[in-house]
Amino acid sequence: MTGFDPMSDEKALEQARKRAEEIQALYIHALVYLVVNVGIFGVNWVTTGGDGPWWFYWSLLGWGIGLAVHLLVVAAPVFSSSWVDNRTERIMRKRRG
Repeated sequence: MTGFDPMSDEKALEQARKRAEEIQALYIHALVYLVVNVGIFGVNWVTTGGDGPWWFYWSLLGWGIGLAVHLLVVAAPVFSSSWVDNRTERIMRKRRG
């Protein structure tokens, strides 16, 4: 039977809140990426009239790499703080035998 443990519930709530904030930051990053790059496309289109050289895709590519890394950090369990805790426990169990 599991009893009520306020410390563990607080820790779980804190971890859940941190995770939600990480996801929110990713959503904000993606929204800013979209809005700014639509603006950059507009500037490129207006300044070249649609017939000149297209350069807006360079910002898509460069910033897109940064956004992809942000997504990887948020989505991949290897980069989470709980992964470090779980891995530490696993290493300690191996050492104990």
